[in-house]
Amino acid sequence: MKEDIRVHDLMRDGLRILQDPERFCFGIDAVLLSGFVPQKSQGRLLDLGTGTGILPLLLSSKTDCTELVGLEIQHESALLAARSVVMNGLEDRISVVEGDIREADKLFPAASFDIVVSNPPYIAPGAGKCDPTDPRALARHELLCTFADVAHAAAVLLKPGGHFCLVHRPDRLPELLQTLTEAGLMPKRLRLVHPYVTSQPNMVLLDCVRGGRAALKAEPPLIVYEARGVYTEEVRRIYGQT
Repeated sequence: MKEDIRVHDLMRDGLRILQDPERFCFGIDAVLLSGFVPQKSQGRLLDLGTGTGILPLLLSSKTDCTELVGLEIQHESALLAARSVVMNGLEDRISVVEGDIREADKLFPAASFDIVVSNPPYIAPGAGKCDPTDPRALARHELLCTFADVAHAAAVLLKPGGHFCLVHRPDRLPELLQTLTEAGLMPKRLRLVHPYVTSQPNMVLLDCVRGGRAALKAEPPLIVYEARGVYTEEVRRIYGQT
C-alpha cells in the first residue's frame, strides 16, 4: 500500500475508510446522500460509481440491507474500496466489483437490486476544462459515463418499486428529471441543499421509484452550516456527531 494512504474515521460504529489524497476523496455530498436514503431500506443495494466505497460503508450502518455492492471503474479506487471493506470486517455484507456503469446490465442480473444509489459525475461533457488522465477529473466529469447511462443502469437493475437515490447539482435539475422519467424512474422526493440559510442551493437530493406514479414531494431545504465552519444540528446528526 502507498505510504500516503490515509485512514479516515467515519465517526459511526467504528467504521473507517482508506483514502488516497492524490485521487478523488469522498465529500459531504456522499455523506448527505447516505442520510437521504430511506433508513429502513432492506435487501440488496448497489452503488453506481462507488469510488473508495464510502456509500456502502455508511449505509451498512444506516440501513438493514443484507448485501451492499459497490461498482467502480477505476482500478485503484476499487482496490482501496475492497481494502476498506476488509479493514472493517464487512466482507460478509459488502463487495466491490470493478467494472463500467455502461455495462452494468452485463455484470448483474436485471431487476436484482432493491435499492440503487449514486453520487455520479456532476459536470456534463464540454462544460469545463479537465485532464482526462486525472483520476479526480474522471470522478467529477462525465468522461466515462453520462447521467443517462447512470439512470439506464439503475432502471435495468432495480426491481419494480425499487428506489434510486442520488445527489447532483441543481442547475441540471430539469435535465435530471426528464432523463429519470424517460428511464421509468419516477422522482418521488426532492430536497435542495444550501450551504447557508441565505445561500442558493448547491446540491439536490432525489429519490426515485422504478415504475412509480407521478407525485413529487419537495422536502424542506437542508442547511449545511449555521455559521462558518459550524455544521447545523441536522448535518451533525447525519455525520454521527450527535
